[in-house]
Amino acid sequence: MDLALLRILFVLVFGIVCYFLRPFGIANSWVAAACGVVTATAVIVFEARVRALTLRRLIGAVAGSLLGILGAAMFCLVLRAAPLSSHDSAALQIFVLLLMTYVGLLVGASKGDMLNPAALGMFFSSDKPSRRSAKVLDTSVIIDGRIADIAEAGFLDGVIVIPEFVLRELQVVADSTDGSKRQRGRRGLDMLQRMQSSAKMQVQIVPDDFPSIREVDLKLLELAKKWEAKVVTNDFNLNKVAHLHHVDVLNINDLANALKPVVLPGEKMNVVILKEGKEFNQGVGYLDDGTMVVVDHARKMIGKSVEIVVTSVLQTASGKMIFGRVEENGRGPAAG
Repeated sequence: MDLALLRILFVLVFGIVCYFLRPFGIANSWVAAACGVVTATAVIVFEARVRALTLRRLIGAVAGSLLGILGAAMFCLVLRAAPLSSHDSAALQIFVLLLMTYVGLLVGASKGDMLNPAALGMFFSSDKPSRRSAKVLDTSVIIDGRIADIAEAGFLDGVIVIPEFVLRELQVVADSTDGSKRQRGRRGLDMLQRMQSSAKMQVQIVPDDFPSIREVDLKLLELAKKWEAKVVTNDFNLNKVAHLHHVDVLNINDLANALKPVVLPGEKMNVVILKEGKEFNQGVGYLDDGTMVVVDHARKMIGKSVEIVVTSVLQTASGKMIFGRVEENGRGPAAG
């Protein structure tokens, strides 16, 4: 909002200055003011386009422009010696200058991705970690809460980027009339506060927005492209859409599944039977990581810790399930 007010003020000041000074001999003050407003608007449009450029493209555009100006200056030396009238020579020199500067600008910007800013020295060293190693969080992963523990453990490097449009969505959830949604939204805000107060994490809230895009997920993907960052989520659909847009994704559900212990048939383990299973005489328990363990002939052992032998392991879309049977020598009724 402050940037919009600053731009409006710039246009007004430029128009007022042109109104009173009437540059280039413009007789009508209002025409001069209109020209000033148009010029200021063009400057703002150019500034907005430059802000959207990556550092590589910006360096390429500047280098291309300078080379174009240098080439135009050398070409103008030849034109001055040509048998042309002063008026034609000046017009041709201006045309050559504009043409070569324009071509150099476009070519340099288009080839800027081939540059390596880090090779230019320490001046650009701070740009690399702040952009390329950035992680953009979506609303679902903030509400989930596990991301704070992952980041505090040091498994999430770089800047953690929170867009303001994600904060707005989180605020809407926290203000919901539905009690469950309100609780989840407030938990997400608490997690953000915890992450900001942690000395191990660098959290940056950015105002970048894309007004032409309505869906928050698509805004996230555009922001990730702009920052050359990765999206951190636990949303299955966003994960799929991000791959279609060629945006790297870190899904914490995939991480959780990868960290579950590997269990092979024949291994023994202890598990507390918590409830009945779907099939006859089955009992169900859970490991510390939430993995479901289905035990045959354990219906009468609910509330007890028993030693079982793993018979098979089933990997499903929602996670891993372990099947086992009670170890005959491990029926001791240890209290659960």
